Amino acid sequence: MRIHKIAAIPGDGIGKEVIHAGLEVLEAIASRDGGFELDITHIDWGSERYLSTGEFMPPDGLDQLKSHDSIFFGSVGDPRVPDHLTLWGLRLAICQPLDQYANVRPTRILPGINSPLSGVFENDLDWVIIRENSEGEYAGQGGRSHKGLVNEIATEVAIFTRAAITRIFRFSFQLAQSRPRKHLTVVTKSNAQRFGMVLWDEIAAEVSREFSDVTWEKMLVDAMTVRMTLQPASLDTIVATNLHADILSDLAAALAGSIGVAPTANLNPEGNFPSMFEPIHGSAFDIAGQGIANPIATFWSASMMLEHLGEKGAAKRLMEAIEQITSNRDNHTPDLGGSATTRRVCDAMLNEIHGRNT
Repeated sequence: MRIHKIAAIPGDGIGKEVIHAGLEVLEAIASRDGGFELDITHIDWGSERYLSTGEFMPPDGLDQLKSHDSIFFGSVGDPRVPDHLTLWGLRLAICQPLDQYANVRPTRILPGINSPLSGVFENDLDWVIIRENSEGEYAGQGGRSHKGLVNEIATEVAIFTRAAITRIFRFSFQLAQSRPRKHLTVVTKSNAQRFGMVLWDEIAAEVSREFSDVTWEKMLVDAMTVRMTLQPASLDTIVATNLHADILSDLAAALAGSIGVAPTANLNPEGNFPSMFEPIHGSAFDIAGQGIANPIATFWSASMMLEHLGEKGAAKRLMEAIEQITSNRDNHTPDLGGSATTRRVCDAMLNEIHGRNT
């Protein structure tokens, strides 16, 4: 029997609700499939811990996580705590030291969900956005001086290294190579950012020579937003910097119908450290505790986690169950224009996994 050790960190807001639902579904798919078990460690790190102890996670937190195979993460963010403290205190404090340098965000219009784009349907929008997740604009380099004075200075230094750019391009070309269209779009802003972004363009051309069966192109990030909305079917696999891909992937989620269905994998592809899987919707305190959070993004993230763990059959069956659930509008939560609760969607998933009639 294969045993996978999972660290479950619900975090803040609706993260607690969707991770609870996600764990129910994961346990159900493991029970149905057999052959593997999930050893879940429940971890209470988040803003509540920070408010009571001054720390989002304990000093040995990373060592605790390293003993697991994967991390199942909900969200971080609380109105009582400045956003830069929550992000750097927990999510980035996990991603960066564990070298989860490839952030992968698939985007599809799932069955039963309407895109806000007129005349765009399921097969017209099927993307994977790859975000360089270790440096760039979120490297954490910079500072402030002369605070409070008229000449106060704040700097945010974007760091781009040949090593990090090369590995994210190699990962991206490999992922594009595995998809039917074998097409990669490289997004930069190299007309205005003439050092780091030009290095991105140069290394893309170098790495492309290793993948003669993959076609690739360059796009400026502003032009990319236009193309995503007006020509979605022309895109397939997309790679961009930490900041650019962060923004583009939220746009992609909205174009696919809702940020509530969008998953994320923060991968350490070499397997030297555990990877982390999470919905991208954040803590959404405005609906926390109401029982209406959409758990589909968490279920999809769970499917990605199972695939990463080598349970490809279970991952496929979980994704098929998701598509069956979204195809029925009775299972649509308010973000999709419906009235379903988190509990309703979770129960529908459990019934679908076990083959029960609702």
